Amino acid sequence: MIPVIQFSNVSKTFGGVRALINIDFEVMPGEVHCLAGENGCGKSTLIKIISGVYDPDPGATLTLMGQEYETLSPAQARRVGVGVIWQDHALFPEMSVAENIAIEGFVSSKSKLVRHKKIKDVAQKVCERLGVSFELDALVKTLPIAQRQLIAICRALVSDVRIVFMDEPTASLTQSETKHLLDVVRTLTAENVAVVFVSHRLTEVLEIANRVTVLRDGQKVGVYDASEMTLAKLTEKMTGLTINPAVVDQDLSKNETVLEVKQISRAGEYEDISFSIAQGEVVGITGLLGAGRTELALSLFGMTRPEQGQIYLHGKEVEFKSNLDAISSGVAYVSEDRLSLGLIQDQSIENNLALTVLDKALAFGSLLSFKKKRTIVDHWIEELGVKSGNTSDAISTLSGGNQQKVAIAKWLATNPKLLILDAPTVGVDVGAREGIFEIVRDLAGKGLSILLISDEVSEVYFNSNRVLHMSSGCIQKEYVPARCDISELEDAIYGKAI
Repeated sequence: MIPVIQFSNVSKTFGGVRALINIDFEVMPGEVHCLAGENGCGKSTLIKIISGVYDPDPGATLTLMGQEYETLSPAQARRVGVGVIWQDHALFPEMSVAENIAIEGFVSSKSKLVRHKKIKDVAQKVCERLGVSFELDALVKTLPIAQRQLIAICRALVSDVRIVFMDEPTASLTQSETKHLLDVVRTLTAENVAVVFVSHRLTEVLEIANRVTVLRDGQKVGVYDASEMTLAKLTEKMTGLTINPAVVDQDLSKNETVLEVKQISRAGEYEDISFSIAQGEVVGITGLLGAGRTELALSLFGMTRPEQGQIYLHGKEVEFKSNLDAISSGVAYVSEDRLSLGLIQDQSIENNLALTVLDKALAFGSLLSFKKKRTIVDHWIEELGVKSGNTSDAISTLSGGNQQKVAIAKWLATNPKLLILDAPTVGVDVGAREGIFEIVRDLAGKGLSILLISDEVSEVYFNSNRVLHMSSGCIQKEYVPARCDISELEDAIYGKAI
């Protein structure tokens, strides 16, 4: 069987920095081949070479569908059957679903007439091929992220693709949405379409892949049969480190109760919620899409108000009228949407970090002291181990893991008593995830109470004293990881058939 793609001796240099070093890479028809590695390892650079965005350094051999090329343009790559679905989807939000799916054929057509029926027919045909259904006239901007991901896949399949690259396709999806996407991947491979899957969620990698190519620091570590890999082995190959997760097992029953929630409800969001968090305790919340986790967090942070029930901090009832009330009471919230809500991407690292505590950096009344601001920023950069160049650079220049550390530092600077972490590892690679949870464990050890919300069961299981399973706006059951197996929690959430 001839490989769909076969690259040899592929290197890429940017201004003296070698992003890829002598990479050999091949993918077979109908195969799911995963590219694994931490941020900066060269995954995206390799994809951009394969899709014609970058030219490799001299000496590379590029073979697609049995045809050898010296270089490729994006148009050439598409013509020979290469499709790429980037993490940001590159869709047109003001256009309809059908227009987004069929746009490439329309743009390349010499006709000056817009044939709406043909556009819908093309879109409908590819949707039926994948077994997905959309309101074709709906504007893409009105759709959730999971449906946009499927629209991007449909658009890639309009042409005669032989191989599809999916760059972090599940980064913003829930477990149930991810399962649907993986089913679509299986549909493609059953048609002999090869899929190259890039994901930080290693459990998915091992579930869907036939083979895994691991990159580290621009070099190929190796190619492995996914059936012979474990999560621990793959993590070690990617990072060069041995990470052995262990459950949190400590008795905090004598510690002061920092947060107590009694029977709070908010129509359509959550109902009859009761739980508590002790000083230095990490309480995890997990569950499927629509469970009400983020809605609950927003009420605890004063962004919305419960319609009934009580919230107590240190034994005193509080009624937050806004998030400013929550902050002044010692509550901090790291949003699940780091890019849009957690950080200001165009602003500098130091401005993002100091944003919550500008009052502590004042001198001579209301004038900002740049020296005081710098002292605050330098302290938290060092405290959380943020890897950055110049702190005056835009926050967007940092990796996902370091951006998240800044988002956490921003709130730690307010000296909170309760820290709410909502999906803190979205878009963060495995090594950086461990760094974030080291911070969580360190903060809890220093007495900070933490509410950890995550869609990934393993994250709350291995990093919480207690885990609350939330479903349909209600807490179904409490689990103590030190006294139960992770499979018990997974079965409760996803069902034994999943």
